[in-house]
Amino acid sequence: MQLRIPGPTPCPPQVLKAVGGQMIDHRGDKFAQIIRDITEKLQKLFQTKNDVFVLTGSGTGGMEAAVVNTLSPGDKVLALSCGFFGDRFAEIPECYGAEVKKLNFEWGKPVDPDAVRKALKEDAGIKAVLVTHNETSTGVTNDLKAISSVAKEFDKLVLVDAISSLGSIELPVDEWQCDVVVTASQKGWMVPPGLAMVSVSKRAWEAHAKAKMPRYYWDFTKAKNYLERGQTPWTPCVSTFFGLTVALDMLLAEGLSNVIARHARIADFTRRGVKSLGLSLFPEEKYASNTVTAVKAPEKLTVSKFLQVLRDEYQVVLSGGQGNLSGKIFRIGHLGWVQEKDMKEVLKAVSKALPKASA
Repeated sequence: MQLRIPGPTPCPPQVLKAVGGQMIDHRGDKFAQIIRDITEKLQKLFQTKNDVFVLTGSGTGGMEAAVVNTLSPGDKVLALSCGFFGDRFAEIPECYGAEVKKLNFEWGKPVDPDAVRKALKEDAGIKAVLVTHNETSTGVTNDLKAISSVAKEFDKLVLVDAISSLGSIELPVDEWQCDVVVTASQKGWMVPPGLAMVSVSKRAWEAHAKAKMPRYYWDFTKAKNYLERGQTPWTPCVSTFFGLTVALDMLLAEGLSNVIARHARIADFTRRGVKSLGLSLFPEEKYASNTVTAVKAPEKLTVSKFLQVLRDEYQVVLSGGQGNLSGKIFRIGHLGWVQEKDMKEVLKAVSKALPKASA
């Protein structure tokens, strides 16, 4: 089966073997060595000297952690949204009583840094900017470097959903001055779901000291205190830690620059293949993601039937559209454990399934 959705992604055999290992004492010396080793390697791949924590939970849990650890009820937040997950990031601080100013962009288009600058000029009271680096719902990668630079012109916190980008697309956390960056194990990290990984800057810690939003499970202070003795505050997803140890070694052996180049190469191969079938990309190609390709559904294509034919007849699993894009696009994930040969198989299956699902 070719699982080519934007996540969970396929896991290499050696990762799966590690995940199947026997449980250990999560308060013992062996786990302490594992978490310290993982933390050091994640700092290299995040390209940061900031604190990095591994939290047991989904990527959305990591997004919630970013919010509740740095903000207080009533704080003004600028949430940048150009898709389904940007909308989600805006909803989280609203739940905790923040005053959210949502800056919407057309789905399929990226966030405009100039519009961000204008919004920040208009409201000096904004404390933080929330941005999704890679919007998997539309296949768009935002110019995070430019967005963060604009936010720092106004001395704002930058909270980043990098769930489907970090480890696959260039994101030097320290160089781009990102304060809290969130990613998750089931994306480019080639590991099963269960872990969110977050980096926390000095500026974020300063905000954390004053933040009043309620937090218990997601408290960064607890995570830091326990990490100092090689533990997590709560029972961790031990199996996924085992897998992450192996996956990080694989990524570092390949080299981060090579991993990023591979994703760019495979994304280009996929986009060219899609166009060769007479299909159109949903976003403009210059904004197109290197981890997921969003494709416009031809007028006569029934997307749900198309996805079913791919799955049942060709053992290829792709994703449909989300929200208002349901039935209008389909999405091909190509992140993590992926090579050109995988995309060749996917594109061949797509070419065969298209006529079977078209009116």
